[in-house]
Amino acid sequence: MVSVTTDWPDALYETLKEGGITQFAYVPDAGHKVLIDRSIADPDVVSVSLTTEEEGVGLIAGADLGGARAVLLMQSSGVGNCINMLSLAATGRFPFLTVVSMRGDFGEGNPWQYPMGRATRTTLEAMGVICWDVDEPAQVVPTAKAAITAAYGAGQSVAVLLTQRLIGAKPF
Repeated sequence: MVSVTTDWPDALYETLKEGGITQFAYVPDAGHKVLIDRSIADPDVVSVSLTTEEEGVGLIAGADLGGARAVLLMQSSGVGNCINMLSLAATGRFPFLTVVSMRGDFGEGNPWQYPMGRATRTTLEAMGVICWDVDEPAQVVPTAKAAITAAYGAGQSVAVLLTQRLIGAKPF
């Protein structure tokens, strides 16, 4: 049994799998280490390392066309790389689900992370993506379930934003 309070990354992974996610796309990121490592080790899912985050939008489109469900794991700085490709999700009207580890917010010590950290929500919402913050471990599973329902039940574009209050700030 996974404790959501202490083992929220494991609880998030299990929730994504229970929600039918079979493809995990990511650019390596310490904030998603558990999700990435578990997806690589899991023979029941496909784990795809990307060279840049926008490739994940195309991967999710392809998964949907093939009848599968996918998630894009990225850091907030990668959202800026996806702006043009997010128009594909808006125009193509396919479900889009991303889990974003936030940088440039609570407790951040790296000045380079602040600009995109502040622009992440605005950028995603400008491209039609619904954004939900997760600040506490107890919010992880219900927010992930709601995001899966919105994306794959209602055909929406949804981002779960894992804030630095949840994941902790990296030292700089």
